[in-house]
Amino acid sequence: MGIKDIYSTLKQVPTLLALKKELTPRPYEDKGCMAVWVENNAEVRGGRTAIVFEDRTVTWNQFNALANQYANTFKADGLVRGDTVSVIMENRIEFLAIIVGLNKLGVTAALINTNLTGRPLIHCVTVTESKRCVFGEEVAANLIEVKAELELKEGKDYYFVNDAGTLPAPNWARDLNKAMADAQKANPPETSENTLGDNALYIFTSGTTGLPKAAVLSNRRYLANSALSHRAGLKCTELDRLYICLPLYHGTGLLIGVGASFSSGASMFIRRKFSASNFLHEIREHNCTCFIYIGELCRYLSNTSSRPDDHMNPLRSMMGNGMRPDVWMKFKNRFGVERIAEFYGASEGNVAFANLLNKDCTIGMSPQKLALVKYDVDNDQIVKDANGRCIEVADGEAGLMLGHISEDSVFEGYTNKEATESKIVRNAFEEGDAWFNSGDLLKTVKVGFTLGYPHYQFVDRVGDTFRWKSENVSTNEVGEILNGFDQVRFCNVYGVEIPTADGRAGMAALTLNEGVDTLDLDAFSAYVSDQLPAFARPVFLRIQPDIDVTGTFKMVKGDLRKQAWDLAQVKDPLYVLLPGATGYQPLDEASAASIKAGEAGF
Repeated sequence: MGIKDIYSTLKQVPTLLALKKELTPRPYEDKGCMAVWVENNAEVRGGRTAIVFEDRTVTWNQFNALANQYANTFKADGLVRGDTVSVIMENRIEFLAIIVGLNKLGVTAALINTNLTGRPLIHCVTVTESKRCVFGEEVAANLIEVKAELELKEGKDYYFVNDAGTLPAPNWARDLNKAMADAQKANPPETSENTLGDNALYIFTSGTTGLPKAAVLSNRRYLANSALSHRAGLKCTELDRLYICLPLYHGTGLLIGVGASFSSGASMFIRRKFSASNFLHEIREHNCTCFIYIGELCRYLSNTSSRPDDHMNPLRSMMGNGMRPDVWMKFKNRFGVERIAEFYGASEGNVAFANLLNKDCTIGMSPQKLALVKYDVDNDQIVKDANGRCIEVADGEAGLMLGHISEDSVFEGYTNKEATESKIVRNAFEEGDAWFNSGDLLKTVKVGFTLGYPHYQFVDRVGDTFRWKSENVSTNEVGEILNGFDQVRFCNVYGVEIPTADGRAGMAALTLNEGVDTLDLDAFSAYVSDQLPAFARPVFLRIQPDIDVTGTFKMVKGDLRKQAWDLAQVKDPLYVLLPGATGYQPLDEASAASIKAGEAGF
């Protein structure tokens, strides 16, 4: 701990004190919503740029007027406070204007992953009881496949938003751009009546199999997280520009990125999708000072060819999650970034961490009450003492993170009450208490002078979920899908490590039906491709003669995880789905060596 470290930390104190006051939970009855921020930006800095997207630039005045036209169109269509509308669209100006327009009316926007099709898509629209569905031209094919199974009326409840302009609005949907052409551009009066307790958004957990859960996000939590990013994470002002290339149907891009822009008045450069080859050029061309990231993007960027002048760019601050320690300093030094404000927090969770003191390789600290408790990973359960209570781990030891549920730290949960209750640990330390089960292992770390606040580091997912390609993958749900293949009797899904790749890749141990000697790889590959999104497809397959289970018939994963895809330890047949391949192929020594060397493209 040096003088420089202490001085750097003390400089953060004024910001932390101001933020603590601002983030003190306000009553849910108080007025407020994201749309109020947008209206304020239009009033205060209307002529300044709000969004740069592809070949378009809009000011705050223009953006607010567009949101108002959407809002007034939806109002004329009969939508009112408390209704829900599904929104399925790629990153673009219209997407943001639509959700702000809905927010102005107090209507909840259910943000659906644009990669979902079939059963997952039907589930997402249905579970939120959406009154309307707004979709982009770019995902129209996804809706065509499922509209007959939705309870929405064709010609009335679907709104089409053009994109490239190559497809006209289908006859079963209304053209939103035409419908709003004559709509008023004035702020609707409903905005001022919205409360902090109103639901702003439904953000879905990763749709691995068609049973994603809709996490509830109130106006209060949206505003709090956005202010945190603006004031203490990115520390941005209206003079900054944020580089946002993450999907905006996820919380990181929409809260930490867009929310910080709405709160501060900073402009945004928005990309449909991430591009490593265009990253630095666009940062320089558009004078982007802040970057919203996930760790995997930073790993990709770190693995691109470097130039001596990579650090010569306007980027000074970045905020996101999933930056692993082995990438952190390499990225920070190469691109000359002064501040990495790593954060941690689930869309539905009641505890958030943020690296507000600008320490290295940490998710930072949390203002909420939390506990790290002993967890038996192999048996997938919390370790209890003789009295049936949770046991806190020692400093530096990995433990399951629990967030205390109280009036000031509410667990807003999901739209499904049973799913919400399943994430609560009751009577953890004393009779009557309640804690949110994060499903994650964290540990405390020493990072120098921290003003007495413990700092933490993410370790891993536990139980039936792991992270791959920045998505949470449910092993149980993937297993249910794989069991639907006619040659599979049982399957056991788990996550395994791949060198140089973030998170854990999916691996499935399969037991074949009686009479089936060899898995039909072509048919199985086609089935997996059809039934699962890319990030949920198992990378490795292991064909076992039988599945090991516990005395209570829970499938044993511990040894399988340890053996993983190591040819020296596994004598069962192994297969791999390599990047870019259309099907599984036998895992041989050459392909295994390529994967271990980080040369396979994962």
